[in-house]
Amino acid sequence: QENEIKCLTAEIEHLKNFGCLGVSPSLEGLRDENAKLKYRLNFLRKSLQEERSKAVKSSMININSCLQELFGAAIQAAYPDLENPPLVVTPSQQPKFGDYQCNSAMGIAQILLKRMEQKISPREIAEKIVQNIPGNECIEKVEIAGPGFINVHLRKDFVSRQLSSLLVNGVQPPAVGRRRKVVVDFSSPNIAKEMHVGHLRSTIIGESMCRLFEFAGYDVLRLNHLGDWGTQFGMLIAHLQDKFPDYLTVSPPIGDLQAFYKESKRRFDTEEDFKKRAYQCVVMLQSKNPDFLKAWNLICDVSRKEFQKIYKCLDITLVERGESFYQDMMKDIVQEFEEKGFVQVDDGRKIVFVPGCSVPLTIMKSDGGYTYDTSDLAALRHRLFEEKADILIYVVDSGQAVHLQTVFAAGQMIGWYDPKVTRVAHAAFGVVLGEDKKKFKTRSGDTVRLMDLLDEGLKRAMEKLKDKERDKVLSEEELRAAQSAVAFGCIKYADLSHNRLNDYVFSFDKMLDDRGNTAAYLLYAFTRIRSIARLATVDEQQLQKAAREEVVVLEHEKEWKLGKCILRFPEVLQKIMDDLLLHTLCDYLYELATTFTEFYDNCYCVEKDRQSGVVVKVNMWRLLLCEATAAVMAKGFDIVGIKPVERM
Repeated sequence: QENEIKCLTAEIEHLKNFGCLGVSPSLEGLRDENAKLKYRLNFLRKSLQEERSKAVKSSMININSCLQELFGAAIQAAYPDLENPPLVVTPSQQPKFGDYQCNSAMGIAQILLKRMEQKISPREIAEKIVQNIPGNECIEKVEIAGPGFINVHLRKDFVSRQLSSLLVNGVQPPAVGRRRKVVVDFSSPNIAKEMHVGHLRSTIIGESMCRLFEFAGYDVLRLNHLGDWGTQFGMLIAHLQDKFPDYLTVSPPIGDLQAFYKESKRRFDTEEDFKKRAYQCVVMLQSKNPDFLKAWNLICDVSRKEFQKIYKCLDITLVERGESFYQDMMKDIVQEFEEKGFVQVDDGRKIVFVPGCSVPLTIMKSDGGYTYDTSDLAALRHRLFEEKADILIYVVDSGQAVHLQTVFAAGQMIGWYDPKVTRVAHAAFGVVLGEDKKKFKTRSGDTVRLMDLLDEGLKRAMEKLKDKERDKVLSEEELRAAQSAVAFGCIKYADLSHNRLNDYVFSFDKMLDDRGNTAAYLLYAFTRIRSIARLATVDEQQLQKAAREEVVVLEHEKEWKLGKCILRFPEVLQKIMDDLLLHTLCDYLYELATTFTEFYDNCYCVEKDRQSGVVVKVNMWRLLLCEATAAVMAKGFDIVGIKPVERM
């Protein structure tokens, strides 16, 4: 009986550690100590199940943010007179240094010496910080190492509870405060020109950013700022009138718009009469003559259909709002800048000099026409005042950096927004290079058509799958699903896994390699994880029941390492929302997959009889770790735009 009481008491303490203190039941009338303990234990078990079964979807806790709050409070208490002290909390790189490190003491020592002429050792500062850490549920212990590093060890029961919450509630976004409006400007091809490899990066990066902010609970508007207006439409409409004179009644069969554009451009450059008529067509279009508007719409529709084929392949969603949308706002933009005294006239042009910017904006040409500068200012104003954006992100190549900085600075100068309140950011990106490290071109020197690139990706992916003899084990439908998942997933991931600020080398061989940080490797890893429960004949219902009732044990070092890695997901997402660098998510997904492999190689999830192969034992808490890993990977895949498949 003494042993049973000891065991019951130990389990009660264990359940208490999981936050199941509940309201103590009345124990009157239960005089026997053993009965009392059993009664209390049943109550706490029920309490634990109820807590885990709550329908309310709680946000995933950002452990790094929690620790920053704790250390921020500790530093404030230790040094109340210090303004804006450095707060540095990062995951530890080695287990011997704990799980996280606070490295603020060295920075504080420098500030005290400079500002207050106080020479205090970083170690002494670290000790004072540690003494002031508020009571909390996540820190097991802290240690001061070296000159003043504070090593933080997390509580296993805290990490286990967070994993249980993830398994019961699903992968929930980190808490981000009030729901704010985000406008993302991306893709933005030109009408009458085919999308080429240069549009690939903007399209992929922009889509992924939108998915991230949507997952975090923001109200996201995805804008496609098409090049659908301008003098080039004059020559296109004039050529349309000549080639298809009955275009108003019979829809013209323009099959190859690229060839149509080249023909009209050749005529514009060589035929003087055609050139004059093209300019007249521009005037008629700008005056909104119905016949010319119909011609313009016909040309735009041909392009839209071609763009949509690419967007469908890459699973891209956009709201079209091209340059034409802002045409009626241009006059007001010029007037507003004039009324506020910012306009200067230079050789008939109306220009605006912006402090700190080397090149002025031209908001009206000498012939009275408007420019890209005017339409970009109109777009900025509309997004701020009409869309009421709290965050504005332009996913545009690095070559436009000076132009966009000038437009943003002009918006601040005229009082449209305060950068301390509204975030307006240029998410710049480098160019796509061929394997020769030069700008990516075809052998003939032409720009690579995006559709050709996607078709080549499908062809290469099928070759890869057949090399692995997947065609012998997968059905036709499964093989096609795997083909598109690998082809388009690899193209997207190869782009996103590189720092967007750098140029990157486009190589099908590298992106389709199933070793290293590639989509192919991650898709294989994910499919393998998903198959573990299936091989153990554990179904979805059993897993859900286990998630509500089982404790996720983290005793083995590889279980502990994997559990912590899974829970870093919210802090990775928060970092990306701050700096808009998506390669951090790719690095994390690769780290999660390799950490899982370490765990799987060292910890038996399913134990089988060596001779018969029959499953003799299922370690359910380890299967739950497999499920938590797969759930986080699936959400990460969704953000980067990869479609996983159950069989590969």
